[in-house]
Amino acid sequence: MTDPIDSSPEVAEPIPAPPVPAPAARACENCGVALLGEHCYACGQPVKGLVRHFSSILGDFADSVFSLDTRLPRTLWPLFARPAFLTCEYFAGRRVRYVSPVRLFVFLTIVTFFIAQLTVNFGDGDINIGSDNSEIGSATSVAEVEKVRDRMLGKLANVRKQVGNAPGAGAGISKGEDDIRDAATARIEMLREAQAKGEPVPEPTPDTLSFGDSPWDAEKNPIKIDVLPGFANDWLNKQAGRANKNIERLKQDPNQFKDALMSAIPSTLFVLLPVFAVMLKLLYAFKKRLYMEHLIVALHSHAFLSLMLLLMLLTIALQRWLAPGSGALNSAFGWLEAAMWVWMPFYLLLMQKRIYGQGWPMTLLKYCVLGICYVVLLSFGAVFTLLFSLVWM
Repeated sequence: MTDPIDSSPEVAEPIPAPPVPAPAARACENCGVALLGEHCYACGQPVKGLVRHFSSILGDFADSVFSLDTRLPRTLWPLFARPAFLTCEYFAGRRVRYVSPVRLFVFLTIVTFFIAQLTVNFGDGDINIGSDNSEIGSATSVAEVEKVRDRMLGKLANVRKQVGNAPGAGAGISKGEDDIRDAATARIEMLREAQAKGEPVPEPTPDTLSFGDSPWDAEKNPIKIDVLPGFANDWLNKQAGRANKNIERLKQDPNQFKDALMSAIPSTLFVLLPVFAVMLKLLYAFKKRLYMEHLIVALHSHAFLSLMLLLMLLTIALQRWLAPGSGALNSAFGWLEAAMWVWMPFYLLLMQKRIYGQGWPMTLLKYCVLGICYVVLLSFGAVFTLLFSLVWM
């Protein structure tokens, strides 16, 4: 018996593919060590530099921005509603899911004061710098001085509502209110003294800076501080001259001063941040925490204040748009603003308690000491910011 004939065609065995050569190992262009990733583990230099296609650089920039956007919602809610949560997460090492403290503070500060420049208005009847000062100086009766004074204070009260809890802005407005009262008091005294002596009404006082008891003058009454060298006094007088000229510009467009002020406040906050961290370090010296830990607390607390100011500005804008007059909706916006004012100090107190873990008596004591010292420091910063804005507007 014969085997059946296999009529199926023969299957050729596959020809093995030639071996693919392994890619050449990349080496760091700086130190020559073999690369294991996008950064050299020996010297830290990144593989990517700026000498590449511009489209690739734009892609990296967009990726960085979108990374901020994707983490922002996860960061803003606990920043607003959960005191100390972000700081404790950062200390625990869970950092990548949230926006970094520095980027968060910078982002919120820039956005907040940009919105403030758009919503706060020093013209159109809100506040008129310069002309009202002239009215006080040119008033011919005590009743007229008091009328102008009350109108100016009312305008500043409206501005206080607009800027909300801007760090440093409230202290600057308080300084302006004190100056108005002082100017009105001085004019009333001049009028009463002239009336008692039977003299004519005093001439209007010019809108100019004052140094000592007399108006500043580069020749007759210059700034002269004995402990400073001559070139420093010359520089101060030069800045005083610029500020004096800017006062005349403010009469025409008060919003120039507002724009300069809103641009200068973030820089002032950047300067005060490390000082605030030093104050925390001194108050909690026995906790043996690193200075950078206190700086993280300062960044998160200031980011929270910037966020609250932003929310207040948006609430006030909505109130003007949706409920310009009295009514239930207008009252609801008022209650919302009041709730924000109450939430801010309570939030910061809870934040301090949860981070440092001390009992309530010591926490309250240190909270009050820190608040008083920082308000004083903020007042000096506000005065400096106002002067800087007046000179460099």
